[in-house]
Amino acid sequence: MPRIGIPKTREEKRVRRHLRVRKKVVGTPERPRLVVYRSLKHIYAQLVDDAAHRTLMTVSSQSVDEGKKSEKSTEVGKRLAARAREAGITRVVFDRAGYKYHGRVKAVADGAREGGLEF
Repeated sequence: MPRIGIPKTREEKRVRRHLRVRKKVVGTPERPRLVVYRSLKHIYAQLVDDAAHRTLMTVSSQSVDEGKKSEKSTEVGKRLAARAREAGITRVVFDRAGYKYHGRVKAVADGAREGGLEF
């Protein structure tokens, strides 16, 4: 008989890891949290100010037309960094949201670094 409260699906396990990461990673107005969400088809990145409970900006791969998913992810990171610099944000805290720092998630981080954000 399965025990109650133990995550069973892959998504439940990821959410559990995300909560564990979120205990330590906090976004402030000076240094917002860069959150990554990865779906099967697209990738989304947003900057969040946890002190004010506000999403500052968001960018997704739906607006990027050509390239492989990892190339689109890099472009998402670059676009987010460009918009953040316009808003006067240069430093962020990276929140991988329970995903491995690998593949598309790493590509977003690398793109944001190329765009001028500091982690």
